[in-house]
Amino acid sequence: MKKTFRDLGIREDILESIEKKGYQNPSPIQEQVIPVFLTWDKDIIGQAQTGTWKTASFWIPLLQLINTKQRATKAIILCPTRELAIQVSDEIASFSPDNKMSSLLLYGWNPIRDEIRELKNKPHLIIWTPGRVIDHLNKWRLHLEDLEYFVLDEADEMLNIGFREEIEEIMRSTPKNKKTLLFSATMPKSIMDIVKNYMQDYDLISVKSQNLTNNNIEQKYYEVRREQKFEALTRIIEIQENFYSIIFCKTKLDVDELASRLMWAGYLAEWIHWDIEQKMREKILSRFKSKKINILVATDVAARWIDVNDITHVINYSLPENPETYTHRIWRTGRAGKSWTAITFVSPSEKRKIFFFENVIKAKIKREFLPTISEVIEAKKVNLIENIKNLIEESKGKDYMDLSKELLQIEDSPEVLISALIKKFYWNQLMAENYTEIKQDTRESRSQDSSSSEIRLFVARWRRSGIVSPGSLLNFIWTECDIPMKNAGKIEIFNDFSYINVPEYEAEIILQVFKNLDKRKPVVVKAKAKKDWDFGSRRWNSRWWWRNKKKK
Repeated sequence: MKKTFRDLGIREDILESIEKKGYQNPSPIQEQVIPVFLTWDKDIIGQAQTGTWKTASFWIPLLQLINTKQRATKAIILCPTRELAIQVSDEIASFSPDNKMSSLLLYGWNPIRDEIRELKNKPHLIIWTPGRVIDHLNKWRLHLEDLEYFVLDEADEMLNIGFREEIEEIMRSTPKNKKTLLFSATMPKSIMDIVKNYMQDYDLISVKSQNLTNNNIEQKYYEVRREQKFEALTRIIEIQENFYSIIFCKTKLDVDELASRLMWAGYLAEWIHWDIEQKMREKILSRFKSKKINILVATDVAARWIDVNDITHVINYSLPENPETYTHRIWRTGRAGKSWTAITFVSPSEKRKIFFFENVIKAKIKREFLPTISEVIEAKKVNLIENIKNLIEESKGKDYMDLSKELLQIEDSPEVLISALIKKFYWNQLMAENYTEIKQDTRESRSQDSSSSEIRLFVARWRRSGIVSPGSLLNFIWTECDIPMKNAGKIEIFNDFSYINVPEYEAEIILQVFKNLDKRKPVVVKAKAKKDWDFGSRRWNSRWWWRNKKKK
């Protein structure tokens, strides 16, 4: 029998928040970590793959354990990227039963004055990325003498992007009597070194990984512009036999709009999100499970409790924010050895994220091209013929014999009569001019493992702006571009600028991202030829010196 959250020793008011959201059964990592965290004094190492919702296994106990009556920072959660930090912060805020616990989300590019002001208020909980923690610690803005809980989330990813020095410096700055929790998908030697040096009496809780690369799931993506998504979706629905799918959108408004368009177009679709009361959600889900409807449009939160066995497709109408959400969408909906297809719509500007997702989930997301108009029309014709065959075989084709005889009196030729009926009821579905043309770039996109030369990039960030190590530079680029920087080459950090070598295919993405952020003066540009570097830096410093001299 599956355990429920009520079996884990969670406080009643927090349980009410959890159950109000519709959650009943914890994931395996939650089931094992939460009771240990709540009752034992030992440190904890939690090992589970991405997509198993490790985050809830530490923030649910933190809601219960932190004494909100004391005005002091009691817990720090360290995340590798701002996306994960934002996700953790949002979840904690949405489940906090009384809103008495103050939390602070801090990451690079936040206004420093706002952060300093918030830190003076000593928030109970801080969710942070490593680079910004070091900056505040070094300038005595952050005081950790009252810290009781220190959480390292996705520790292997932080080490992969070069944050070992920062992590160790932060851990040395925390009290020795705190409780440390380290969560990671893998346990390489670098993590075990940190465990050996900074964690003493601990429990290792490991959950067996599920293989996302098995034959049960086919992952693909289509590059589609935002305004063409609906047309693309209908083509996929029409071309598939026995289509039975959950479609995920980013916001409740997106869910409402898409479901309404699908219903208006004649599809058996409904939608769920948290603005719909629980009884109605249960009725909608019951109709979906019994296949009275074959399309369910939902927000991300629905991915955590929908359990349907025979899904043929999971469609990401909106690209998920991070790999954890992606894996949870596509994995939790398939069961019992069934096969299904995961489809993601990606706009041209979002395509770079697919490389990042592939790297984290260790699976290939194959690019596909949408069915052509002629293929869709041909599929509709086949479906029409099959439907009529089924009606005849089920003896339901004789229900209107009297009317059929009257129609045959109008026209002696059955072919002309049937053609007229098809034109009357199906003309808009079988005429090419009624479809919108979708232009697709058929050029092969570069893959991560493609062989290419390195390109040297100039980065207008330096030691005085917080880039104090290769890890902080890599994280700065990663958080902006969502590219895992494992393939980066030589890195040089100076007082006034930095250089980094990256593969050509990654350089193109990085340059485009920073150009979009600031077209006039991008922070990252292609470096000049090597012979000009020293001259360029001296010239820049010279202008700076003369400008300041004139002011004096």
